Amino acid sequence: MSDPSPSAGNNRKNRLERMLGRLFGRTDDKKDLIEHLREAQELDVIDADTMSMIEGVMQVADLQVSDLMIPRSQMDVVDITAPLEEILEHVISASHSRFPVIEGRRDNVIGILLAKDLLRCLVREERDLHAILRPAVFVPDSRRLNVMLEDFRRNRNHMVIVIDEYGEVAGIITIEDVLEQIVGDIEDEHDSGRDEGNIVALASQADRWRVRALTPISQFNETLDVSLDSGQMETVGGLVTDAFGRVPRRGESIEIEGFRFEIRRADARQIHLLTAERLASPDG
Repeated sequence: MSDPSPSAGNNRKNRLERMLGRLFGRTDDKKDLIEHLREAQELDVIDADTMSMIEGVMQVADLQVSDLMIPRSQMDVVDITAPLEEILEHVISASHSRFPVIEGRRDNVIGILLAKDLLRCLVREERDLHAILRPAVFVPDSRRLNVMLEDFRRNRNHMVIVIDEYGEVAGIITIEDVLEQIVGDIEDEHDSGRDEGNIVALASQADRWRVRALTPISQFNETLDVSLDSGQMETVGGLVTDAFGRVPRRGESIEIEGFRFEIRRADARQIHLLTAERLASPDG
């Protein structure tokens, strides 16, 4: 067997040196920087998962809290005026570690309830939940995600209440939501089989939804009252990948049957998260 050609090795080395020279030189163009990093991936300097996380970190600086928040209508809340037994049943059923606590109305958030605090309360046979509520932190929906991540780290919060420009509760966002934008979906044992979060309306943007790539096309059609032609595909991510003819990269978009799908999270193997925007019909 012959040895690899020395010229091939030299060409690869020269290409790598040129790429590193551009990478560590001054660049004011984020897209240019991404292209340099993709060259590094092609040369096996970084792997696909690392590249995906780097792109996620860079995109976090361009997104706002409103892009990832769970809208008010879909928040899992605890109403402090409900009987304790009913609250306990809801906490067990939802299987979250913390809940926004309201008093009467969904936009009247008075604190955050931690499931572990509720457990201690029950052990001590206390009935007043007001004493164990954690303070609710409120942030504007326009806050940048990178700033929000730093707030989570500095203040050791895991959930904040999002408010709109009128001071009304718009939704919630958790540290997990922000981290998933960087590293991909973080699933636990309670995520399996739960599809109510597959399609989330973006409250600040009409006719726009955040969609998990594994969402069945049948669920997408039923939720949005449309009839996308699934062909041989079963999921929204599969449909979009098939339309591209390859696995698309983060930030790419494509129009399919009256919707613009934009890739929010993806790695070298598959799409994880998209946004779907209903396009205006040509006649109106």
